[in-house]
Amino acid sequence: MSNYHKFGLLLTAVVTLVSSCKNEETTYFDNKYTKPKIIKEASSAFQSPEKSLESFYLPDGYKIELVASEPMIDEPVTLAWDGDGKMYVAEMNTYMQDVDGTGTNRSVSKIKQLIDTDGDGKMDKSTIFIDSLMLPRMILPLEDGELVVNETYSYDLWLYKDTNGDGKADTKKRVYYNPKRRGGNLEHQQSGLLWNLDNWVYTTYNPIRFRFTKDRVIADTLDHMPRGQWGLTQDDLGVMYYSTAGGENPAYGFQNPAPYGDYSPNERLEEGFMETWPIVGTPDVQGGPFRLKEDGTLNHFTGVAGQEIYRGHKLPKNMYGDLFIPEPVGRFVRRAKVKNIDGLKVLSNPYYQTEFLASTDLNFRPVWASTGPDGTLYLVDMYRGIIQESNWTRKGSKIRPVIERKGLDKNIGRGRIYRIVHEDISPDKQPKLLSKSSEELVSYLGHRNGWYRNTAQKLIILRGDKKVIPTLTAIAKGNQSLWSKWFGDSSKDYGLERIHALWTLEGLGVVDKQLIKEKIQDEDPRVRETAIRLSERFIKNKETEFLSLYQDLIEDPSLDVVHQLALSLRYSETKKASSMLHEINRKYSDNQVISYSASESLKKDDEVLLALQERIKDRPSAHKTSIIRGYDIYNGLCITCHGKDLKGAKNQDGSLVAPPLIGSKRVMGDKSKLIKILLNGLIGEVDGKDYGVMMSLKDNDNIWLADVLSYVRAMNDKDIVQSWPDVGRVRQRNKRKDYWTLKELAKSE
Repeated sequence: MSNYHKFGLLLTAVVTLVSSCKNEETTYFDNKYTKPKIIKEASSAFQSPEKSLESFYLPDGYKIELVASEPMIDEPVTLAWDGDGKMYVAEMNTYMQDVDGTGTNRSVSKIKQLIDTDGDGKMDKSTIFIDSLMLPRMILPLEDGELVVNETYSYDLWLYKDTNGDGKADTKKRVYYNPKRRGGNLEHQQSGLLWNLDNWVYTTYNPIRFRFTKDRVIADTLDHMPRGQWGLTQDDLGVMYYSTAGGENPAYGFQNPAPYGDYSPNERLEEGFMETWPIVGTPDVQGGPFRLKEDGTLNHFTGVAGQEIYRGHKLPKNMYGDLFIPEPVGRFVRRAKVKNIDGLKVLSNPYYQTEFLASTDLNFRPVWASTGPDGTLYLVDMYRGIIQESNWTRKGSKIRPVIERKGLDKNIGRGRIYRIVHEDISPDKQPKLLSKSSEELVSYLGHRNGWYRNTAQKLIILRGDKKVIPTLTAIAKGNQSLWSKWFGDSSKDYGLERIHALWTLEGLGVVDKQLIKEKIQDEDPRVRETAIRLSERFIKNKETEFLSLYQDLIEDPSLDVVHQLALSLRYSETKKASSMLHEINRKYSDNQVISYSASESLKKDDEVLLALQERIKDRPSAHKTSIIRGYDIYNGLCITCHGKDLKGAKNQDGSLVAPPLIGSKRVMGDKSKLIKILLNGLIGEVDGKDYGVMMSLKDNDNIWLADVLSYVRAMNDKDIVQSWPDVGRVRQRNKRKDYWTLKELAKSE
């Protein structure tokens, strides 16, 4: 057979493969979804697990299976697996046991270890791994029998260990200590403890990350990163997805890796994404009737929690990489497609006016989603009546009468764990990684299931086994093309295997300069992105040899590679790096993601900003973030009148356009009156001179106002303005519509 004919057959095979993938996608999105009739006023009575299963609606072909339920588990909130598939489940056994939250802060909560002994997918053995905990909220399995735990109101991390294999921890050791008590109610606490691709362990809220090694735990502080609330997940490149229930924000922070800060433009959510489609009336929404549609269902995300990027291998392929967002108030789970549109990641709902999963059971409270070792998608259902903390159920709240009318306060002490499967695909068997050698674990770094890849990487690093370095290096040096991926070992993704090999080497302390140089030119753009990130340690040390390689990447066909370059160049202090960033800014001026990141990276040359960062270096991280945001706002708006040095911009004749803010009695004095000036504006004489009119800025939100005022006050060495309650309280009480004069302002309360 001639080479021409061989190529023809190969091309035909590829076309067929692509066509079949396209048909699978088309079939999926044309899938008939029988939308049920909405039940406007459902019963709040408890249902048996078997009966509850009948209340779920999913697209055709998908099924939901019960994995565990009461009495095996009680008030579950999160789960995690060790390398052998033993499931750890954290319970908040004191959460809202009545409408007033009586006894919430008792240390009686548990973490249980669940095991499927016969491999049927259902847990049949349960032991109390740890007892007498204060509302455990974060868990991270390490090696065999080891579990890292964090409790509510504490920053501390404890390592518990089962030394005799009986399913109960018998030793504990504090591996991170912070003497401060975490303030706020239990909903405003950290979550996560996610072992990221970059070998750092991240949480929400706190700008602190941890590195677990064979011998110790290292803590590192980041000045700028998303904050988040309940839930944290990552994609194949370690980009994390955050959410907040309090801010009713279902997904943000996912345009770039967290260490580079948060960029979350409104365009990240496709138009209409925020509208929700439950199938049961939602009387117990905190906002009251205006948060409901005419049919009584929730009209907007509110209780988002425990999101997950599905990275498994035992559900339809077009589900891989999708974001799943549990909404416990609306009793549904949103599936979101993650589209990459010219480098901007955009979320969309693939179903027309429906959700991926929805229930008519009023006690269905999905609070966590996770990709399982078996390749399916797991859901943690707290299965209870009340899902709001007691601060929001007090007398006078809109939700309390509904709770009492429906008897939701009586529905406590249960819980379910489910998994989503597909009728045409059998779930995988339980993993057995803990007994495997490090060399054997390396073979899982290209596994189709992200759970295997991340777990194998974690275990190799925890062991600190240097013997696998030659094997990892050989894998990383590979450069299999898309063709070999299609027609080679279908159980592996060669690009992801190289990425995990590189990060595993990094976790073992090996970042080989020559290898990174080679990988900057890898065929797979994801590997090139990874190599750029790993090269940062060299340019931070003022090594310039990588900059010539970077120059070619400005023209890289992958916008994601260019974006990573724009992010990483901030770590080089050289004029060459600045020149490249300006070039990127010019070339990609119409690309909002790349342009934004290049502009952020160019702040490395801003002497005023550097001086500000030095000035506020000892302030709390959240305060620093607010002040830096305020600096950006000030330079985009206020600088024209008040000047770069805050001493007033000068007119041609030397007079000032606006009064100086440095040393100003208004800036340094009563914060409430300062807020009033921004809300309404100012007119009339200021310190004996009439500067004209200062416009009202009340159309900006509370955080915006607080940030810019925090910056101005920081430049006067004063404490910051908090976005809430400071600005919100003043805005709510302020009924004035006209400009203030200083005389009137002085008389105001």
